Amino acid sequence: MKLYKLLTPGPLTTTDTVKQQMLFDHCTWDDDYKQITQEIRKELLELAHVSSDEYTAVLMQGSGSFGVESVLTSVIGTSDELLICANGAYGERMADIAQHAGLKYHMYSEHYNQVPNAQKIGEMLDADPAITHVSMVHSETTSGILNDIEAVGRVVREKGRVFIVDAMSSFGGVDIPVKDWGIDFIISSANKCIQGVPGFSFVIARMDLLEQSAGKARSLSLDLYDQWKTMEADGKWRFTSPTHVVLAFAQAMKELREEGGIQARNRRYRENNRLLIERMGELGIHPYIDSTHQGPIITTFFYPEDCHFTFSQMYDYIKDRGYAIYPGKVTEAETFRIGNIGEIYPEDIEKVCALMKNFLEEYNHEEN
Repeated sequence: MKLYKLLTPGPLTTTDTVKQQMLFDHCTWDDDYKQITQEIRKELLELAHVSSDEYTAVLMQGSGSFGVESVLTSVIGTSDELLICANGAYGERMADIAQHAGLKYHMYSEHYNQVPNAQKIGEMLDADPAITHVSMVHSETTSGILNDIEAVGRVVREKGRVFIVDAMSSFGGVDIPVKDWGIDFIISSANKCIQGVPGFSFVIARMDLLEQSAGKARSLSLDLYDQWKTMEADGKWRFTSPTHVVLAFAQAMKELREEGGIQARNRRYRENNRLLIERMGELGIHPYIDSTHQGPIITTFFYPEDCHFTFSQMYDYIKDRGYAIYPGKVTEAETFRIGNIGEIYPEDIEKVCALMKNFLEEYNHEEN
């Protein structure tokens, strides 16, 4: 199998030492394994800058969407109403979850290159006292935009509502002081900025609100409260846990600390992103999002002017030479995406941009 690096928003390129942890087969009943789960939960709270007196961490089998669905279907009761603030496919996925679960919800949608406006959200909450919960995505990888959850969280707290944040592609790579920003539930995944592998999501939850959710869940396997109560006892997961993924994640957490924590990882990601935009600009390829709201996780680029190649041609050329990029997801323009999280460094960005330059030169030569 030909090896290549992933320039995607996750799954992403991991270290060999993270992958090596998965060579060990662990029993879910072992006390030392359950202790690993408990250590992970404790360290996640530290990354979120919250106290175990007020918040707790719950690990949930499945991808990030499982974690989002677990929160939405576990903490929003039949008499509650949800306001979903969306400016991309993952905000819209929350609406899909809500519709399938029969939740009462409202949509506030912005264009994919615009951030949800905190003042407008406040006005919507004032106009409709029935709304009890507000949800939004932090790093919307549809476009690469980084939404202002701090401003929105401030408004939601002032209005006395519950704030739910999908920080799937940002937690661990962008510093998020969860309590200070008024966040009550924040969801992320093992295979994103902490640089583990796919297999579970995690939720950092305000404990009093989690306790109030007892009996509200619309799903057996995604019942966040029941998962927490079981895990709280001794670290045992309710149903079969992804043991290899947990071991890899514990190693990834160790490597995050060794790198210098979230601040150091954020610097690396931002430098990758800055260099990527600069080098692509030299090739006449420009980002979809303006610099004010461009996040450090993934960047959407317009195709260069007068190009006639397909994404598949570009993808295959670059992948054959060691890197995988992402197709575009916005609907009104021809775009593609390049991520820069995971075990990716400036030298990788230089290499992929050089490959892009070679591709454009070779393709234009063939066309002429």
